[in-house]
Amino acid sequence: MSDFDIQLDNFMLYCDAKNLSRKTKASYEQTLRLFFLYLEEQHKIKQLKKVKPLHIRAYIKYLRERGKYTVISNLNSVNVNYPTHRTDYQKPISDTTIANYVRNIKVFFNFLYKEREIKENPCDNIENVKPQRKQKALLSEEDIVKLLKAFDITTFHGYRSWVQTRLILDTGMRAGECCAIRPEHVDFKTKSILIENPKNRKQRYVYFSFKMANDLKRWMKYRDRFSDSPFLFPTIRGTMLDVNNFERMLKETGKKVGVEVTPHQLRNNFAKYYLLNGGDWVTLSRILGHSSAEVTQKAYLDFTEGEVARKYQKHSPLNHLDV
Repeated sequence: MSDFDIQLDNFMLYCDAKNLSRKTKASYEQTLRLFFLYLEEQHKIKQLKKVKPLHIRAYIKYLRERGKYTVISNLNSVNVNYPTHRTDYQKPISDTTIANYVRNIKVFFNFLYKEREIKENPCDNIENVKPQRKQKALLSEEDIVKLLKAFDITTFHGYRSWVQTRLILDTGMRAGECCAIRPEHVDFKTKSILIENPKNRKQRYVYFSFKMANDLKRWMKYRDRFSDSPFLFPTIRGTMLDVNNFERMLKETGKKVGVEVTPHQLRNNFAKYYLLNGGDWVTLSRILGHSSAEVTQKAYLDFTEGEVARKYQKHSPLNHLDV
């Protein structure tokens, strides 16, 4: 085994011990394998102790110059994912993606330095890449109505996706959390749902409206006629619905009526409508499962001028005084 492989295995064991999510570990491994490939091919480096700050800065420049999916860390994936068939093949890599790569590389070298596997940390003076914030699009009420009407609720999977879409819009939960809900997690008395395995590994509650309560009750009766699955939103075979399949159906349904939408965008829209309608940051942070209100503010402080104006009119002191 090469030095890269040995230290990568060592690092992934460390990630396992920290109980990081599968998605996070996959991100680390993919980033590091691509970086190792670059070091070998461009600089003939096969030992991590030979990595210098200039190599990392050169890699950042290299990432900005090459296109998406033009370098593959796992050749076996080519015949599965067909990267050359993607619509964004060879398009520029976003600053957000590059920032994630740099962060992952830093975490890896910080680990090696603390473990005394290397004497000097090449990342010490590497600045983080600061991506330009993209404004999160707020779906109009008309778009939301069009989207919900586009689902074919006469089919099991169409009805299931319709309820899930409404639930994410109503609660702000993540798509993966929605797919993992079990019926016993739903409490109609308090109109709450227990989220057991969220991104930050902490339990929390989200809350649903009276209208959503009726939707859920009707869905449960319908679901029970077709499935005895332990999941609230199962596949027709009773297994847990894969979040990628839900995301694909949502996108395809939106395309039918000219609405571009993703599950995360539904969560964003919940948050922004919650704030525009008078909700507070601290409560929103708890509902979304963020570590602090500051994290929530950083994520949602990008209101358009029209949205700010709408919020102002609702909360203007003069508008609420009889003077």
